[in-house]
Amino acid sequence: MTTPSGAQHGNAQPANDSDQQPTAPDPAALAGRERLAEQVQRTGMFGTSTTGDTSGYGGLQVRRAPRVASPRPYGSYFDEVADSLAAAMNANAAAAGGTSYDDAIPQVVVSYGELTLYVQREHLPAVAATLRDDPSLYFEMCLGVSGVHYPAETGAELHAVYQLLSITHNRRIRLEVTAPDADPHIPSLVSIYPTCDWHERETWDFFGVIFDGHTALTRIEMPDDWRGHPQRKDYPLGGIPVEYRGAVIPPPDERRSYE
Repeated sequence: MTTPSGAQHGNAQPANDSDQQPTAPDPAALAGRERLAEQVQRTGMFGTSTTGDTSGYGGLQVRRAPRVASPRPYGSYFDEVADSLAAAMNANAAAAGGTSYDDAIPQVVVSYGELTLYVQREHLPAVAATLRDDPSLYFEMCLGVSGVHYPAETGAELHAVYQLLSITHNRRIRLEVTAPDADPHIPSLVSIYPTCDWHERETWDFFGVIFDGHTALTRIEMPDDWRGHPQRKDYPLGGIPVEYRGAVIPPPDERRSYE
């Protein structure tokens, strides 16, 4: 008995490769490869590179996180805030020659349920005044000013972060401004948000950000004659003379080590 061609046992034709559908790349694998391609920012745990690293994380490689702007729509009330701010700033720019939204805010990031507007430092007062005064925005209160130091971000090592609250609309947003180590100047917002007074002093004390226009930019946490700004990443971890009872904090490579 005969059988159709190719139907004999063991003579089945293999499937043509062109008939197989291409497999979509794994997004997690792509993200991992992109992350590994980023520049290594530091190694080890807690920034230590000496024998004082007893954490067991000496081989850890911390890579620079990419700064990626969030696409529209942002979600929640964030689109409404961005549109209202853009309309108010662009209208003022057209009428009185002020700063436009695109010139003042080059990047918008939505992450962990928060909206962050990255503001060019020279335009910070104009953006803050618009957020405070426009009826569709009314961010009446600044809850604080935080400093961050990223030594690997050449030209933008110092960051100042402002938390704004709209009591009228029950909304919160963040403003983030950068300045280089070589020119650590950011305009003060005390004239717009008086609550920034002590917060800006604390940020200057710990990070060295100079807030231009502040009336009393003096130490608020450290002694008046303290040298340096202790929360910067390039500040030494130890070996600093302490003025109380003549105590000294030893540097990491001279501390007790456990084998």
